[in-house]
Amino acid sequence: MIRVAVADDQPLVRAGLRAMLDLAEDLAHVGEAADGRAAVDLARGARPDVMLMDVRMPVLDGIEATRRITSDPATAAVKVVVLTTFDVDEYVYAALRAGASGFLLKDAPPERVFDAVRVVAAGEALLDPGVTRRLIAEFARRPAARQPGQLPELRQLTSREREVLALVGRGLSNTEIAGQLVVSPATAKTHVARILAKLQARDRAQLVVTAYESGLIRPGGP
Repeated sequence: MIRVAVADDQPLVRAGLRAMLDLAEDLAHVGEAADGRAAVDLARGARPDVMLMDVRMPVLDGIEATRRITSDPATAAVKVVVLTTFDVDEYVYAALRAGASGFLLKDAPPERVFDAVRVVAAGEALLDPGVTRRLIAEFARRPAARQPGQLPELRQLTSREREVLALVGRGLSNTEIAGQLVVSPATAKTHVARILAKLQARDRAQLVVTAYESGLIRPGGP
């Protein structure tokens, strides 16, 4: 059973998500919060597997709440999925940096919500295609701060691991990476696992940030 908590300042949104979660046999709603500080307290008390977190909340915004949850050893195992709409895309990059495992659009249908929770609970990153396009556009607007390989942590990676990291940064799944490199999906999965361990990254969402920030890949590049 995957334990899920909801943090949103809108009662109707919380009620809607709670009703959705009640429809899935493998998901359990374990609590909700109306502001960011309450979300942090909820994470500490209920220890959900996944928290659906709104960005714009009173007392403490969702990005800072996410940062506190993911940086605290007591709650670091809680995976955060940020609830977003297209008018808050400026927060996407900041939320990823804060440790969010992905994004879910607020108008997503029930099956999409269920899949999102399951994907993140399994340790994968969730980047909605529409949000991913805007994330890449945000990187495109930023001046290049590094040359490829300047991030010290990347020196730990083999040439094949850097190649895999670049493909993760492009949003490819393990199966797609396997097809691109002509290896088995199991081999691709092993490469990703080793990269996560070497870079001490929480999940693939952090690998996407690393791939761009390090200069390993650039928006629109090969």
